[in-house]
Amino acid sequence: MTQSIENESTKTSKRIFVMGLFLGGLAAFVYFDLGAYLSYAALAENEEFLRNTVAAHNLPAAAAYVAIYILVVALSLPGAIWLTLSGGLLFGVWLGGTLAVLGAGTGAAVMFLMAKYVIGDTLRSRFGSRLTRFEAAFNRDAWSYLLVLRLLPIFPFFLINLGAALIGVRFSVFALTTYVGIIPGALVYASIGNGISVLLRQGAQPDLSLIGRPEIFGPLVGFAVLALAPVVWRRYQRSGAH
Repeated sequence: MTQSIENESTKTSKRIFVMGLFLGGLAAFVYFDLGAYLSYAALAENEEFLRNTVAAHNLPAAAAYVAIYILVVALSLPGAIWLTLSGGLLFGVWLGGTLAVLGAGTGAAVMFLMAKYVIGDTLRSRFGSRLTRFEAAFNRDAWSYLLVLRLLPIFPFFLINLGAALIGVRFSVFALTTYVGIIPGALVYASIGNGISVLLRQGAQPDLSLIGRPEIFGPLVGFAVLALAPVVWRRYQRSGAH
């Protein structure tokens, strides 16, 4: 009995510690106005400095870029899209897109683990059987559902991270569908970033609606349909069996 109480107390202390880190990061972001550095204005103002830094210290700059991206996504901070544009501008489409996928995917994984560890058990105990039924239904086809949610930017990125953690999605499924599913969007925005030097000098805004154009969004929808095909087929087979 005593051992059980001690274990529960240790878990509670660890949860409080993780939550404290999360809230502390958000507080620092607001207090020091770090959002000002994750903006188009900051990118335009510091373009030359950033380009020179990357040219002189390519590997450390790439590592720092990924680390910042992980932190931004793990804390659900605004400004990730400007980081992706920056990656395309500073590292090129393919390397910049790859670094963005690495940073965003790893940041999402960190947030997933924090959410699952800190509030996952609490949510299950509160919502009980209702959550259990939904969790079972979703996790039967979690690969397909999560891949679709990553391919099509319909819901906020952080909301998918949080929701997947709270309904008990396996970490391996979450991580793989995240890394794979965000590749197309990351490359699209990295390509926009790769060509915005002229816009930065003119003070003009880039066209971020590019991903919504039929020639780009259409193939994403096609990939999403393919991802859902196994779900539809299994349901068709079950209905035919009845």
